[in-house]
Amino acid sequence: MESERMEPLQFIGEAIEVEFDDPPKLEKDPTCPKRFTWRDQTYAIVEILSEWRDYGRRGRMASNMRPEHAATAAQSGSWGVGRIFFRALTDSTQIFDLYYDRAPKNVGDRKGGWYLFRELRPDADGRDRT
Repeated sequence: MESERMEPLQFIGEAIEVEFDDPPKLEKDPTCPKRFTWRDQTYAIVEILSEWRDYGRRGRMASNMRPEHAATAAQSGSWGVGRIFFRALTDSTQIFDLYYDRAPKNVGDRKGGWYLFRELRPDADGRDRT
């Protein structure tokens, strides 16, 4: 299944609650959760199909750093910037992309948040449409 291409079934873009068996050692660089709850249903993750990071700076953040520092930050991240994505197969046999957004919610809550990005399905003809 890992080599198969996936096509989106639906874009979701909603906040989710996640659960870990062992909490991540680094709060801003978490591993994939073991379970997540979306719309009052809990999904157990049975396999991580892929993982990737996007440390791109957007909006006002895109121009607030010297170019030489921005190049380094794009590779390894900087505090509160970026997203960590996971493509996961759940116990319901559904495939989802979920991510941790490293941006703080507000001054009082400096933690990021978890979001369900989209639901996918394997693409029968093998072309990547995502």
